[in-house]
Amino acid sequence: MVEWWWAYLALGAFVGFFSGLLGIGGGSAMVPVLALIFSAKGFASGQIVHLALGTSIATIIFTSASSVRSHHLRESVNWSAMLSMMPGVVVGTLGGALLAGYLDARLLSIAFTVLIYYLATQMLFERKPATSRALPGRATMSAAGAVIGLVSSLTATAGASLTVPFLVRRGLGVHEAIGTAAAVGWPLALAGTVGYIAAGAGKAGLPDWSAGYVYLPACAWIAVASMAMAPVGARVAHRTQGRTLRRVFAVVLYVLATNMLLRFL
Repeated sequence: MVEWWWAYLALGAFVGFFSGLLGIGGGSAMVPVLALIFSAKGFASGQIVHLALGTSIATIIFTSASSVRSHHLRESVNWSAMLSMMPGVVVGTLGGALLAGYLDARLLSIAFTVLIYYLATQMLFERKPATSRALPGRATMSAAGAVIGLVSSLTATAGASLTVPFLVRRGLGVHEAIGTAAAVGWPLALAGTVGYIAAGAGKAGLPDWSAGYVYLPACAWIAVASMAMAPVGARVAHRTQGRTLRRVFAVVLYVLATNMLLRFL
């Protein structure tokens, strides 16, 4: 447990910095790296991806809380939209987490890689969705939240990459969409964590200090570092060209996702 604290701190610092810098939850970067670390630690191969997913989404609870506070202080959270999406987000996220326990690790790796390639490509070419109409009713918002929750739970992301384009298409400004996505990410991460704990409860072969599919030592160290570095990333974001940073991070995502895919095929 102790010998890997430095790796978890480094990962948390990396994720926290880029979370503040680019407004993402960090799961896309955490999952491949955690899978690599857990493999090196000798965890059961059939549970490595599940543990990486569960641990990653648990850390987003802490990173997201810090992000929500920052956006709320800047009055860039649409709480009405967030509350409309929340019922669907919770149901979809819980469902995805419970479903993940029955899916093959290779299938999860492939699905994760495809999604990250898509998101990285969007970041690389800076595709911006066109605004179409105003926010829909609660039923449609909740349904959209359910889809976002399901996909995010299966890939251990905070959902911002899906939530922001959806809200911008519905007429919200980019800054408000990002702040609202951060708020959506907190109940999403909480529900996902509960789901991954339940999905892994009683499973044979899990490492010590695990709560279901959440590996607690990794979660704790990553959370500490990510919460400390997120404000630093936010400060740097105001002094650095966003286009360059997004392209660099897109390349990092390509490398990490490809590495995880090759290890589990």
